[in-house]
Amino acid sequence: METQLDPMKDDLPLMANTSYMLLKHYVLDLDVDFKSKVIEGSIVLFFETGSQYRKTISTGKECCQSQFDETCKMRASEPCHIPMINVSTYSSKTECNDFAVSGKEEEATSEENSNHSNNEQASGISSSKDCCDIEDHGNKDFLLVLDCCDLSVLKVEEVDVAAVSGIEKFTRSAELAGVSKELENLRNWIVHELVTLPADRWKEQLYYFTHCSQAPGCGDLLFSTGTWSLEIRKSGIQSPADFPHAIRIWYKTKPEGRSVTWTTDQSGRPCVYTMGSPINNRALFPCQEPPIALSTWQASVRTAAGFVVLMSGENSAEPVQLREGILSWYYYVSMPMPASTFTIAVGCWQEVKQQSFKQKAAVGTNTDFALPSSQTDLRWHEEICGHVEYPCRFQNPAARLQAVIPYRVFAPWCLMESCEEYLLQLVPQCLSAAYATLGTHPFSRLDILIVPSNFSSLGMASPHIIFLSQSVLPGGSHLCGTRLCHEIAHAWFGLAIGARDWTEEWISEGFATFLEDIFWARAQQQLSHDEIKEQQELKALLRWRRLRDEVQNSEEELQVLRPKKESTGEVSESGASVVKYGLKAEKIFMQVHYLKGYFLLRSLARKIGEVSYLASLRKFVVKFHGQLVLSQ
Repeated sequence: METQLDPMKDDLPLMANTSYMLLKHYVLDLDVDFKSKVIEGSIVLFFETGSQYRKTISTGKECCQSQFDETCKMRASEPCHIPMINVSTYSSKTECNDFAVSGKEEEATSEENSNHSNNEQASGISSSKDCCDIEDHGNKDFLLVLDCCDLSVLKVEEVDVAAVSGIEKFTRSAELAGVSKELENLRNWIVHELVTLPADRWKEQLYYFTHCSQAPGCGDLLFSTGTWSLEIRKSGIQSPADFPHAIRIWYKTKPEGRSVTWTTDQSGRPCVYTMGSPINNRALFPCQEPPIALSTWQASVRTAAGFVVLMSGENSAEPVQLREGILSWYYYVSMPMPASTFTIAVGCWQEVKQQSFKQKAAVGTNTDFALPSSQTDLRWHEEICGHVEYPCRFQNPAARLQAVIPYRVFAPWCLMESCEEYLLQLVPQCLSAAYATLGTHPFSRLDILIVPSNFSSLGMASPHIIFLSQSVLPGGSHLCGTRLCHEIAHAWFGLAIGARDWTEEWISEGFATFLEDIFWARAQQQLSHDEIKEQQELKALLRWRRLRDEVQNSEEELQVLRPKKESTGEVSESGASVVKYGLKAEKIFMQVHYLKGYFLLRSLARKIGEVSYLASLRKFVVKFHGQLVLSQ
């Protein structure tokens, strides 16, 4: 049962019970409607049985659980995807209005629904009080809890993955493992086999994820929505192992939803984008928000012709015309990431190009910058990655030598000239400087977008895409370059290496603030060593003054780098937790985590010497990329 929390209070609840069922892959199939300011469609979720349940359940107690246990012990793989077919052929509207529940379930709707944010659904929702968590080992149904807010959920159904053509190859091993031939168990076994495919079969994996997401439904699931969660159950199913491992949710966002903002760009054209909300993406799609729920995703997004869809994705999507006036855009990622890092921006963006310079810069910067120790980089392929298996660039010889990854710059029409004058020429310099400092780029490409003027910060980094404020452009190359370096640094610290507990945000922001100076110094080839040092000392002084003022004029509890102290990283038995002060309004405007983290790292670098310290950071990146860490 979810705790009733006031959305205006300080702490952000992470409700998902990840210890019992862990989300491995999302397939989004969405329509963006600027007239109604709604994003509508479906999302298919693929799960694996969670670690807590595998530990506590006795061997053989539940059907096929012992086989799950044995396979999971050996399991090292994560989903990795490349687009094989166009998923847009599956209509997101064909079944939206078919949802119905039996009269018995309808009568069971409790008073609690009157407190729920999605009141329009109350007539077709089962009562939360009839469900229980897995800790209740009685005869109650298992309850799957997802993080969800400001969404209208229309229907939840089990997906019949066994109906997919060619899926038989995943059922052969089930017979050898002694899995029951009952269809429900077979479906879960197929999903288990699919999400645990090794990285060298990522093309095949993407193909089957796509086809499974288009499979027909095979039964409605009961659901209810709360302020912060979506709770789903299947009548008579009492354990996570037996609960459907592939489910489809039909839903639509609300215009007032806090995960995206509907606005106009600087040229007056409509657009919508994820602006780094304190509630993350739970008002964009139902998800598992805890950082431990590392997952991959693929998405088809349809919108009117004339709009460009940018997204966290490994591929540079090209639009496909479905019918007159409607285009579909498709993206995917193969590196498992927290759902909070998913980013989308839909608008009339224009790509900024300066082809002759781009070619010249790419040639020049690839040779101008080399790692301080070339032998270090050559040894990296011998390292065994510590993360779960995925197609890792640190194991790819070509990627390890790529100083400048492919990049694109987008902006509203009226800002294209400014971007061409300053931003475009800085991108290869900053990417090369980052490579010279930390080595292999964790992500294969980069889009940079100048976002609308209502964006509340200077920049935001997500997998494969960076948002920059228009405010960095009038500041010339220095402001533009330093902010770009800061966001590029997040590819390593914040994305490839994430905080296991979000309250330790200094791990991301402190490192990015420290590294922006290092990157920018290397990007400014025209400056002497003394000029660089003078620049860095001046910035340190300005930062110290900002930190001093903030410490003197803010609540002491918001200045602590580890607000949860000894309990940092701890979660409940179900996997639920809270982000302390995650909803505190003034926290958004504070830089104490940036600045305290920066000064901590700066003092360490001064103690052992910058060259030695940067060498240790490169080793840290090699050891911990693809993983979540704590301050210790």
